[in-house]
Amino acid sequence: MWRKSSFSSNGGDCVEVRADLSALRDSKNPAAPTLPADVRRLIDHLKQA
Repeated sequence: MWRKSSFSSNGGDCVEVRADLSALRDSKNPAAPTLPADVRRLIDHLKQA
């Protein structure tokens, strides 16, 4: 399952995050390869900045 921000526009220019926070993908091209990412760690880092 993938999640898109509720703040995103209907234009589809968004990044989606996998529900388990382990990957990102381009919402315009969901069939394309995904980017493995530790989204939890990224969020923690941004909160500290």
